[in-house]
Amino acid sequence: EVQLVESGGGLVKAGGSLTLSCVVSGFTFDDYSMGWFRQAPGKEREGVSCASFSDNVIYYGDSVKGRFTVSTDSAKNIMYLHMNSLKPEDTAVYYCNRASDWGKGTLVTVSS
Repeated sequence: EVQLVESGGGLVKAGGSLTLSCVVSGFTFDDYSMGWFRQAPGKEREGVSCASFSDNVIYYGDSVKGRFTVSTDSAKNIMYLHMNSLKPEDTAVYYCNRASDWGKGTLVTVSS
């Protein structure tokens, strides 16, 4: 059974940093592309990153490029989203994704 479980969200001040985790089970990173998405209140879900770890290629959305990075710990089956220089507009529920599988999300709130 495929499972994705996000954690690490919380309240942080603008300019701060936060790292989200996505623990996956039921598959290995190298077999699929993985993504981070976010959805702010009243807005549509937005792509944050898309990664093909087998090809060592990671794309970032324009709004987070240069501030967010993705990494993995393959031994622990965890994908991370390292978020720096956070802005209030980064406030959203963050989800990890593989194909049609989604986690339940973790809330990130950035105060001004």
